[in-house]
Amino acid sequence: MPHRRFPWARHAVLVLVSLVMLVPFYWVAKTAVTNENIYAWPPRLLPESPHLFNFVDVWYLIAFPRYLLNSVIVSLLAVIGNVVLNALAGYALTRHFPAKRLVILLLLSCMLIPFQATIIPAYLITARLGLLNTHLGLALPLLSTIICIFIYKAAFEAVPRSLVDAARMDGLSEWRIITHVMLPLSKPAIATNVILAFIWSWNSFLWPLIITRDPQMQTLPLGLARFLSYMEDTTGALYAFVVMVLLPGIFVFLMAQKEFIQGLTKGATKG
Repeated sequence: MPHRRFPWARHAVLVLVSLVMLVPFYWVAKTAVTNENIYAWPPRLLPESPHLFNFVDVWYLIAFPRYLLNSVIVSLLAVIGNVVLNALAGYALTRHFPAKRLVILLLLSCMLIPFQATIIPAYLITARLGLLNTHLGLALPLLSTIICIFIYKAAFEAVPRSLVDAARMDGLSEWRIITHVMLPLSKPAIATNVILAFIWSWNSFLWPLIITRDPQMQTLPLGLARFLSYMEDTTGALYAFVVMVLLPGIFVFLMAQKEFIQGLTKGATKG
């Protein structure tokens, strides 16, 4: 086989593809530190006279620290909710109970309904709970997601049944089985829940736009619109804002990318 005879060729192709995919990220970062005209021809590959003025503008022209704090709090609430609630739901789906197949089909059918179609009842429920303009209200629709429930379900079903039976014979309750047996053996599923919940809540725009009235409760995606209203030449400033918003998500993904990939493929590699 050619790829076995020349193993370096496969790595060279992968490196080349990776570099091509990283070009947009590099271009955004380069424009953020140079304010170059993105339509200039021929384009410059290396930045000329880089500076950090755009990042300073982003930090001081709007209440960026406040928006950042709101996004961090909302994302932490969403991550905690997904890790805990999805684990409980995923473990329940591994148990045998009446109408289990119907519950699974109902959850799968709910995945076909876009959030925009349920946003009015979600708003009414949040208002009735008195959670408008609160961090918990911002995180409420993202505290549990169906796809992450099934990721937990696949991970829990991969745990040998003998371990669960042995734990039950030792007198462990169902709660302790989840916390002492299932979760320690399902770290890829936990990492997948953390990454997906963080990215979805971090980038959420429509829901915060609807339920927030106080500018002090707005998150980073909403802060972007306010920031652009202050800037005349928006290209470099916009890209600087994008870089500052992207970095936390990239950092979280890189910290757990191996477990994330394992979590997504756990059910496919079972057995």
